[in-house]
Parts: sequence; structure tokens; C-alpha cells
Amino acid sequence: MQKKIIMTVLYSDVYPEMEALQIQLWWQTSPTCKMNLLTQLNESARLLAFAGLRTRYPQARESDLRRRLADLLLGEELVRYFGFVEYPLW
Repeated sequence: MQKKIIMTVLYSDVYPEMEALQIQLWWQTSPTCKMNLLTQLNESARLLAFAGLRTRYPQARESDLRRRLADLLLGEELVRYFGFVEYPLW
């Protein structure tokens, strides 16, 4: 016996059947797979942010861009408080 799923519309531009399928697939996805997807999403966001900084500051050194990225991700106050330690991005 299948459960009756009651859902609200998450996206107004997606057919309800496709949205229901997306939700069903998400529920069936293992936690490990979801964490891997989240890790990839975070990495993509970091890459995009770094590319944006590179575009905004084309003459900046790599270390300066990494510092600016840390400021974006963590906030300037936190980076200032703990100090900036350069680490590989990927």
C-alpha cells in the first residue's frame, strides 16, 4: 500500500508531476549521496565566487584573492579574529 503524499508547490515553473517525482527521488536518495551532492554544490559555489573575485580584481595576487574569498565565506570579522591561514581551495 502506497502512502498518500500531500505536498505544497515548491516551484511555480515545474509541472506538479515532475516535482512529485523529484521529491520522491530525493527521499529515496541515501544520506551519503545527499552529502556528496552538498559537497559538490559548495565546491561549485566556491569556484564561482573565486572566479567572480578574479574578474573584479584581475591584477590581484592569488593569495589576495584567497583572502578575499575567506572574507566572503567566513566574514571579515571572523577572518580577522582568527587570522588568515592560506590553505588549498580544492
